Amino acid sequence: MAISLQEQLKKSGLVDDKKAKQIAREQRKENKLANKGKKPKIDEEKLALERARAEKTARDRQLNLEKTQKAHEAAIAAQIKQLIETNLIPRDGDEKFHFTDANIIKHIWVSAEQVDHLRRRMIAIVKLGDQYVLVPINVSDKIAQRDPAAVMFQADDSPASESSDDDFYAAYKIPDDLEW
Repeated sequence: MAISLQEQLKKSGLVDDKKAKQIAREQRKENKLANKGKKPKIDEEKLALERARAEKTARDRQLNLEKTQKAHEAAIAAQIKQLIETNLIPRDGDEKFHFTDANIIKHIWVSAEQVDHLRRRMIAIVKLGDQYVLVPINVSDKIAQRDPAAVMFQADDSPASESSDDDFYAAYKIPDDLEW
């Protein structure tokens, strides 16, 4: 078995026991200080693998969020379609009723009674695909909660504006022989 350098120096008489122990203590202190100051070794491969996993989970979360959003939109569209189809009011008439769709004036043919109902806010016009249909006002309110863009025409709920115009002319009498 090989003899350590320290043992060889002791045998030759160059170093005594006390001096050897002191040197050993100093070396241990230096090693401790050196180890304290060192940063722990970082495994680059593990770090890259963790980053890749984190990116993949973030991507997966985003894709899941997009899927759930699309499913929610499809469910709302199906609800709107079902509401319209079950509460559809058939249009039959010879009067044109004008309304706007995305700043474009559109018209549908309805009866005089349906025009009166549209103006009194009893029915409304909604869009189903590329068609315009009539539904009761309570159904159009439900549709507007789900998608406000689907409701094309709904009369204003303020009868005060009509009555204020009528009140202004209430003082004037209309002659009986007036023909329009």
